[in-house]
Amino acid sequence: MTISLFSGQGSQYPGMGKDIIEAMPDLLSVYETGSDILGTDLKKICFEADDAELSRTINAQPAIMTTSIICLKAAQSKGFVFDGVAGHSLGEYAAMYASGMITLEDAFRLIKARAAAMEEAAAASSGAMAAIMKIAPEKVAELCDNAKEYAAAVNYNSPVQTVIAGTPEGIAEVSEVFAGLKARIIPLNVAGAFHSKLMQPAADKFYETAKTIEFKAPEVRYYSNVTGGELTDFSNMPELLAQHIVSPVRFTSELAAMSEAGADRFVEFGPGKTLTGLVKKTLKDVTAVSIENKDTLEGAAIYE
Repeated sequence: MTISLFSGQGSQYPGMGKDIIEAMPDLLSVYETGSDILGTDLKKICFEADDAELSRTINAQPAIMTTSIICLKAAQSKGFVFDGVAGHSLGEYAAMYASGMITLEDAFRLIKARAAAMEEAAAASSGAMAAIMKIAPEKVAELCDNAKEYAAAVNYNSPVQTVIAGTPEGIAEVSEVFAGLKARIIPLNVAGAFHSKLMQPAADKFYETAKTIEFKAPEVRYYSNVTGGELTDFSNMPELLAQHIVSPVRFTSELAAMSEAGADRFVEFGPGKTLTGLVKKTLKDVTAVSIENKDTLEGAAIYE
C-alpha cells in the first residue's frame, strides 16, 4: 500500500520545482492557474523570491502547495500510483487535491484564504514555536498544560519530536523546564503560533471561504491531522479545516493508522525531506522516499 505525503510550511526554499518545470514545461499550467486565482506571479515567487519573501506565510503556503502538486504530477506522468494521501498541516491541501476531493482551482482558492487569514492573525498577536527533542510527547503536553503562560503541544511529529506553540513568554517558560530535563530545544523561525488557540481569528475568517467550496468524497484513503487517522466522514469539511488551523497535527497517530492499514511505501512530494525522515524514525520495515526535484523524480524506484 502506497501513501503520498505532502510537505508543510517551513520546507520552502528558493527555486523549488524549477528543474522539474524546465524538464516538463506542460506543468506550467499549474502555476498559471494559481497565479490567476492568487492575483500574483506564483512562478516568480517560487523561482526568484529570496528566503525572506518566500518565508512569508502568504507566499510560502501557496508556493509549497504548488511545488507539491508539480512533483506529484511529474511522478504520475511516469507511472506513479498511490492508495492514500496525508499532508502535514499545509500539506493537507495538496493531499485533498491529490485525492480528488477538490479541484485545482478550489485548492488555490482555499490556500489563498488560509494563508491570508493566518498571516493576518500572526501579525495581530505575538506567537512563537519550538521543536522539543528527546522528550516523550505526553510529557511535553503535560508540561505545557501546567505552564503559567500559554504554551501547547501542537505538532506530534514522531516519538522523539514534538513542536510546541504559544506566546513568547509561554515558550520561554517551558523551554527552561525542558532544558532542565536535557531536552534539545530548537526555536522555529515562524511568524506565529500555528495550530494553537492564538490562530482562532484565522480559523473563523477562513471558514467563510471554505463554506463556498464543493468537497467530494476522495478517490483514495485520506488521513487527517485533526483526527490522527483515516477520515471517512466528509460531510462538513469547512468546519474540519477551520478546526485544523487551531488543532494539533497528530502525524504520529496518522502514521500508525496507515501502517496498521497495510501501508509500507511512503512517497513525500514537495520541498524538503522532513516527512520522509519522520516516517523512518517512526515506522519499521517500510520504504520512504522524497520527490522534490528532477534528480529525485528520476531516481526514485516508485513507478509501476
